[in-house]
Amino acid sequence: MTAPPRRRPAPQRYQLGKQALTVLASGHPWIFRGLVSSAATALADGQWLRLVDGGNRVVGYGVYAAEGAIAIRVLARGPDRPTAATFAARIDRALAARAALTGETDGVRWLHGESDELPGVTIDGYGPVVVAHAYAAGVDALARFAARRIARATGATGVVAGAGHRRIATGGGAPRVIAGQVAAEVRFREGPLTLVARPLAGQKTGTFLDLRGLRRWLAAAPLAGASVLNLFAYTGALGLACEHAGATTIVQVDRAADALATAARHHVRDPARHRFVTADVFDWLPHAEPDARYQLVIVDPPSMTSRMEQVPQALAAYRRLHRAAAAGVAAGGTLVLACCTSRIARDRFRTAALAAVGDRFALAHELAAEVDHPVGFAEADYLKVLIFVARP
Repeated sequence: MTAPPRRRPAPQRYQLGKQALTVLASGHPWIFRGLVSSAATALADGQWLRLVDGGNRVVGYGVYAAEGAIAIRVLARGPDRPTAATFAARIDRALAARAALTGETDGVRWLHGESDELPGVTIDGYGPVVVAHAYAAGVDALARFAARRIARATGATGVVAGAGHRRIATGGGAPRVIAGQVAAEVRFREGPLTLVARPLAGQKTGTFLDLRGLRRWLAAAPLAGASVLNLFAYTGALGLACEHAGATTIVQVDRAADALATAARHHVRDPARHRFVTADVFDWLPHAEPDARYQLVIVDPPSMTSRMEQVPQALAAYRRLHRAAAAGVAAGGTLVLACCTSRIARDRFRTAALAAVGDRFALAHELAAEVDHPVGFAEADYLKVLIFVARP
């Protein structure tokens, strides 16, 4: 049996103002810092709250964060306090929604935070291992509860709990095994590919499950004999998909030497087709092989910022990057531009990318979110993948 989370003390009463009540009624899962009163400063980080209106009617439940733009993550709406049974039902709904994926892969995001009504909690499965992360104070026990329930439902033999909210933020601590045994590296299948994840390596396990759609697209693309430039390659999963599709020259660039070593060790079939370059892409790209032209260029940088005030600078960095990458695409070739900066809205990223690549390129395709990364609200639409084709 999966043990329920330890019963918490009764949630503390907190009265919402009119604007916050409007947000709650809209279905949005966050109440931002500017909509809470100064009384909130007396609340403990991670405190569970009983949310009331001006008439002292209970309108929902939430968990408080002492820092950051999000002050309250909504756990439930209405007068009924959420229980272990409430969260178990939500977990089971998330599992059912992903059932169709299991024919293709055993690498699945089983729980996707607020979009699955488990605020601040993500649960990823990599073959026999389930990895839980709690990205907000006060939900660590909920993450462990969800991970154990999902492991039981999926037959996973090992469960890893991430380092926790504060340690993720500071880069300290390490994940720990809370059930079964877990190897440092585990293999999982994804369509025609075999990928490797590092469940004990922390927040970055070595494989981004949200990019499955792009790997699927690349693995089926007409790349026989093609040359590929894979920028911000990390552990090379996209490069492996290109090799599967027939690419014969794959240049993979990343500043993390250990990530590229993992790529060379696990995500290569024919080493003669791959060249690994350890370099900062922003420094390397403007000066790298100025006459080289590739049939495919992939640009998938890490998030540029999590702060709204830095979005203009982030967009400027994307524009420089996209212009330089576009120059390396052969006539009739393909340019893939990805953005995981959540503060940049889809429309804004698309507009900036179109302006950067110019009239030589046409936007051919825009990938949708995978079923295990549901977009339950606007801010959850963080990953954008645009596919351009260069005119002949």
